[in-house]
Amino acid sequence: MLDNLSSKEDDINHRIGQRIKLERELRGWSLTDLAQHSGVSRAMIHKIERGESSPTATLLARLAGSFDMSMSQLIAQSEMQSGTLLTLAQQPVWQDPETGYIRRHVSPQQIPADLVSVELPAGVSVPMPAISYLSRRQLIWVIGGELVFQEGEKTFELAEGDCLALGDPADCVFINRSERPCRYAVLVLKPL
Repeated sequence: MLDNLSSKEDDINHRIGQRIKLERELRGWSLTDLAQHSGVSRAMIHKIERGESSPTATLLARLAGSFDMSMSQLIAQSEMQSGTLLTLAQQPVWQDPETGYIRRHVSPQQIPADLVSVELPAGVSVPMPAISYLSRRQLIWVIGGELVFQEGEKTFELAEGDCLALGDPADCVFINRSERPCRYAVLVLKPL
């Protein structure tokens, strides 16, 4: 079973790397250009594109933001097929190798929003750079547990059922200070 999970993670990391390379090439960017736009080193981008490195959530957010995409869109485009039904088995799941943060893309591609389910392990913090929030609006809805969300200089303590609309783009941190996992949904409105 463990080998199967590891194989699935390797497959999605390889497809994400291929998608990053495709997005870079569609823009006519070199590795150096993408490194300048994203703040991710040229060597790391090369490893990610070749499927030799498992990117962290922060790196994926930087790369996606440089393409004017959300991390959800980047992962979804790496995984999803067209259609209006996305069954549980078809939903792309990605796990951050650094924190264990699990992200599931729930919504089909055909609508102008992305719905993402996230499980943040106990005692974990995941920083997200401001670039991942440019030109998009987002809501965070806590489904279970507690979430501390730092948005620039502001800190929000969210309990089960609370929903927060994000403000202007700022560096953010998702924090679970509790001893149990936090589950939350993120709704990302796609730019028109």
